[in-house]
Amino acid sequence: MNTINIRRNKNLLFVGALLFGNMLFATNGEKNKLITYSAPKEVAQNADFSVKVRVPRGTWQELPEYLIKVDEVKDSGHVTQDATLSYFDFSGEVEVSVTYNRGLVNSSKIRPLSYGIKHEVNGNTLTFKLNKASNLSVEVNGDIMHNLHLFANPISSFVPNKKDKKLIYFGPGLHTLPEGKLLVPSGATVYVDGAAVIMGKINIEKVQDVKVLGSGMVDQSVKGGITIANSNNVSIEGLFSSQCITGGSNNVVIRNVKVISFFGWGDGMNVFASNNVLIDGAFNRNSDDCTTVYGTRLGFEGGCDNITMQNSTLWADVGHPILIGTHGSTPKPEMLQNLTYKNIDILDHKERQLDYQGCMSLNAGDSNLIKNVNFEDIRVEDFRQGQLVNIRVFFNSKYCTSPGRGVENVLFKNISYNGKNADISIIAGYDENRKVKNIVFENLTINGVMIYDDMPAKPKWFKTSDMAGFFVGEHVDGVTFKKTKL
Repeated sequence: MNTINIRRNKNLLFVGALLFGNMLFATNGEKNKLITYSAPKEVAQNADFSVKVRVPRGTWQELPEYLIKVDEVKDSGHVTQDATLSYFDFSGEVEVSVTYNRGLVNSSKIRPLSYGIKHEVNGNTLTFKLNKASNLSVEVNGDIMHNLHLFANPISSFVPNKKDKKLIYFGPGLHTLPEGKLLVPSGATVYVDGAAVIMGKINIEKVQDVKVLGSGMVDQSVKGGITIANSNNVSIEGLFSSQCITGGSNNVVIRNVKVISFFGWGDGMNVFASNNVLIDGAFNRNSDDCTTVYGTRLGFEGGCDNITMQNSTLWADVGHPILIGTHGSTPKPEMLQNLTYKNIDILDHKERQLDYQGCMSLNAGDSNLIKNVNFEDIRVEDFRQGQLVNIRVFFNSKYCTSPGRGVENVLFKNISYNGKNADISIIAGYDENRKVKNIVFENLTINGVMIYDDMPAKPKWFKTSDMAGFFVGEHVDGVTFKKTKL
């Protein structure tokens, strides 16, 4: 029996429901489990692909193929393109079938390439197996603008209890929020069923001890879909949205959240003036910077300390995959420190403007000091346009009121780039008092060639940075290239 109870409390809509008609469980023994969801009838679908999934030797389950938007920069403007999104939850192993409905399959890729997912093509259908949670891009005939975004989620251990008065439950269907937003109170848990789509923002503002869980969606048209502002002890897990923004907050965990934006200034996961933030297992495809760390900005005040992004995939249709340091406070200089980016796949970077290039970009402006930053196990695929690295102390008068104070102690370890489109990377300070210092590249590999200071292929009169295609300018101290692999 399906039961729905609704009660209102100020601006808050409580929806307690246990609906099983829109969810399908499949098992094959104890090891292999699969959960699929139907789509709300009001939400647009895309017929470019037909997607099915099953446990081994089980019955094929058809998935919804949601219509989503992505941003393509053409000539002097932005053009919105139609792509596809499907998702399911599983454990153990599953088999996936993707049929391309727009014509013949002449070539195909499943990215990130580092996952090494092998697939077979039979006619216009791709089949492959998955044995771990993965956020993927399935691409046919080199078309990255009309691709399939396939999110294979882990099965959550959270079981909603409709008797819990602090539970805000969105069951299957389309939910239009009163006044366009949900204000989550302290101590609440929000659960968004995998068959639910929310029209409106989830705002976590000036509260503490909040969880937002589930496999469902905040509709992509909602700018700032999930926003954490001036709050403490917040966990977001599993959802899809256009953006997930953190400002003025402490002790935040964002896990397996997928954000895809198509509108102007569509940054994916901004972090402003916050401390102790962990982003784990994210997928970001954005119409501006995928992930940023800034100081004072948009009413949030202070620096940033202990920010980590790991086990994630980044795709910048415009701007940077990773940007640190542009915004801060000139009257009260701030520090952005102890930042870690680990085990990340960068699928794309497309930016024509030289001031805004860099897959990994540290641009100290607004009197910020950036220090103690680690990039480790970063795999960069052949992006369309931009630089691999951009490290600068700069004054960008469009966005800053002063140059930064410096960039110090940055480690790039086990970074690989395979491609031909990278422009020359830039490392440059501002003046003798605003330098770039102590930058270490350890096991930097470009197109299969490791770059290090004693590499035999380097002419004696070359700087090692020349071999990497990096320009090291003035006011830079201590750039080294090391090899530690056997």
